[in-house]
Amino acid sequence: MSQALSSLSKSTYSKKATQLRLLLINARKSANFTQTELSKRLNKPQSYVSKYERGERRLDVIEFLEVSNALNIDPIALIEELINLE
Repeated sequence: MSQALSSLSKSTYSKKATQLRLLLINARKSANFTQTELSKRLNKPQSYVSKYERGERRLDVIEFLEVSNALNIDPIALIEELINLE
């Protein structure tokens, strides 16, 4: 595996990736949504939410914006919070 691919796959388990997943989980729970309820708002299967929350799947920028919208949260505020975490 090339070093670029190796670095990419490892980023799924980086500290910041874990922090982002936790922020998204907390946002979902704060919105009082189950994974199933959120997945319905996204028109995706429940496994979609489960996989990105467990770190088995990464969200691209567009997907992140769709999740933020479905949760009624400001994506920029969430990114700023992520940046400010240690």
